[in-house]
Formats: sequence, C-alpha cells, structure tokens
Amino acid sequence: MFAAVRAHTNIALVKYWGKKNEALILPMTGSLSLTLDAFFTDTRVAVAKDLTEDEIVMDGKRPDDRSIDKIRRFMDLVREKSGNPAYARIRTENHVPVASGLASSASGFAALAAAASKAYRLDLSAPALSRLARRGSGSASRSIDGGFVVWHKGHDDASSYAEQIDPADWDIQMIIVAVDRQRKKISSREGMRRTVATSPYYPAWVDAAESDLLKMEQAVHRHSLEDVGRIAEANALKMHAAMLAADPPLCYWEAGTMTAMQRVWALRNDGVPCFFTIDAGPNVKIICRKKDTDRIVSDLSDYFSAGALTVSGPGSGIRFREHF
Repeated sequence: MFAAVRAHTNIALVKYWGKKNEALILPMTGSLSLTLDAFFTDTRVAVAKDLTEDEIVMDGKRPDDRSIDKIRRFMDLVREKSGNPAYARIRTENHVPVASGLASSASGFAALAAAASKAYRLDLSAPALSRLARRGSGSASRSIDGGFVVWHKGHDDASSYAEQIDPADWDIQMIIVAVDRQRKKISSREGMRRTVATSPYYPAWVDAAESDLLKMEQAVHRHSLEDVGRIAEANALKMHAAMLAADPPLCYWEAGTMTAMQRVWALRNDGVPCFFTIDAGPNVKIICRKKDTDRIVSDLSDYFSAGALTVSGPGSGIRFREHF
C-alpha cells in the first residue's frame, strides 16, 4: 500500500486571492492557471501499520512543526475518506523553492493528494482528486491537470474543483525571474485574510477577477498569446493594488521585481510581445513565445544572474511513478 507521484507547479494567470470558506478552502472567485514543466514535487506515501503517527521527511529532513501539522491534518482527511486509520511514511522532494511565490504548495499538495489517495486505495475521479488537493492548498487543485486549468469557485465542497480547458500544445511559455528564493515573510494565507478584511479595493478586485476569467478563457481557446498576456498582466497588477491598500499594506515586491517589470515594458515597446504576472512573492513570470526567448533572456541577463532565470514550457498533470 504505497504510491509515488510527481506533480508540477502551476502559475495563475487569473489569480486566486481570498477565501469565502477557510475550512474548505473555497475561493471568492474562479481562477485560471498554466501548469509548468520546470518546477515539480515528488512524493511517496507508504501506509504502515506499525506507526503511531505520520512519519514525514521533506527534502531529506524533518520539516517545521507548522508544515507537519498541516500535512497530518490533510492525512487525517484521507484516512477519514478511506476508512483506514493507519498512519503513513511520507517522503517528499521539492524541486521548487518553498514559500517564495513559485507555487510550491500547489505541486506539493497535488502530489500528496494523488499519492495518498492511491496508497489508501481511494478510487477518485479527476474532479474528486482536485477537490481533495484543494483541502491542502487551494492552488493544488489546479496542479492535478496539465496545460491551462480552470478552478471553478463553486459554492460548496462538491462544486469547487479544477479541470483542464486546453492542453497548451501551442507556442506559449514562461521565463521565471527568481528575484528572491527565500521564504516570504507573510504567507499567502495571512496575506489573503488581511486583504479580504481590510482592503477597500477588495470588492472591486472580486468583480474584476470574475470578468478577467471569462475573457481569459476566450483568449486561451483562441490561442492568442497577446490577449492571454495582456489579461494576465492587468489581473496581477489589480491583485497587488488590493494588497497595497490593505491595513497594514502588503507589498511582496522587491527592487528586482520592479526591474523585471520595467524590462518587460521596455521590450514590449521595442516590439517583443512579452507580458508578466506576479503572485504573492517577489518573483516575476514572463509570458512569451519560444522564438522571443533568447532576446528576452539576453536583455534580462544584464540585470539578473543566469541562475535567476528559468525557461519553462507547459507542464503535464500528475504522473504516478514506479519508485521514488
């Protein structure tokens, strides 16, 4: 009774920011993402009747108490659904910086949900697996599938899940600018709570995000990189505007964040179709075509080290592995 799974991160092009139900992680709005092949999490779950609690190893060591508590609560949910009270040995390797705005929780809980559900012999449909991953991290619901994925906000546990709307088998990719790979000082969860509770711009953000989602779905179906990029960039800036208006203000940007944004604008003025998006962190993701990659990377290399720049194509959904 064990399973090993690889799940990839996803980057939201229309953002999820704010919950209407904290316990079930139901979002205020729907969202749309692109799964990436560059960053991923490998997780192995083995059910073991000799354990008195879940044994968790992350990146070769015991994670912090907060992470352990979160994983164990998630595993309790799996045990409840399966009717099997046994604990498990859980081994995880993250090939993505944790808590730095590069969606490590998305790949992490998608991999854990898939591996745990198989190890505990749950026979889940794709929507049901997405719903289970959502209970660990909202964005994890979108990492079950590859390509372009929409997370339906829903109104209850059963109706809030993600599904692929396009395999992203056309010319689109991202350049990730890792401005800072360190753990962010304010978690996304806390940042959402503060924005929802105190930002006077938050109601306008909700209305705008709903409209952006409809426009983005249409742009994806048209395979229009320019429209996808334009909507994604505007959506990200609106989300950060709502954060900046919170009390106290939330600003995840650093000097390098602004530099990357300004280089994108300069390149676009020079005729290179590229656009950025930024999640709850300082790192910038640039949406572009393959043929423009060298030009963009060359420009950015004047401001960032080679190790700070990662080119990623669209990624696949979860993959079960023979061993890990």
